Order: sequence, then structure tokens, then C-alpha cells
Amino acid sequence: MPSSGPEGSLNPEDLQRLVTLEMPYGKYKGRLMADLPGHYLNWFAREGFPKGDIGRLLALMQEIDHNGLSSLLEPLRKR
Repeated sequence: MPSSGPEGSLNPEDLQRLVTLEMPYGKYKGRLMADLPGHYLNWFAREGFPKGDIGRLLALMQEIDHNGLSSLLEPLRKR
């Protein structure tokens, strides 16, 4: 999984952000990061993720989706 924290560990808040933060631009603007389609996430993986927080979260979501782990985010949606 991508490095998410200063020590390279996963930040639990990032998982919550995937189910609350909307994509700020592009074809899927306004859609929750956790709901972005796999082909879109894979496009970023091939072409390069944006710099900064959004790119880091997109990379995390791509890893989750690619490994078939999207269902692990479901309990976080109910918070």
C-alpha cells in the first residue's frame, strides 16, 4: 500500500476521508473518492497521480480497489 504517514504507516483518517471527500475536479467531480470507478483510478496509476493530498488519497483508493478491498470501507460510510 502507498505510504500514507510520516513513518510510512496507514493513517486511519485517510480511510474515513475516502468515504467523505468528493473528487474536486475532472470527469468525476463531486463523486466520493471511494466511489470512483476502477478504470479511472487505474488511469491515474498509469499516467501519474496528482501531487499533494488528493494524489495520495487517489493512490490509496486505487490500491484498495485493485486488491478487491473496497468492501472494507463500507462500515466507515455509516459513521
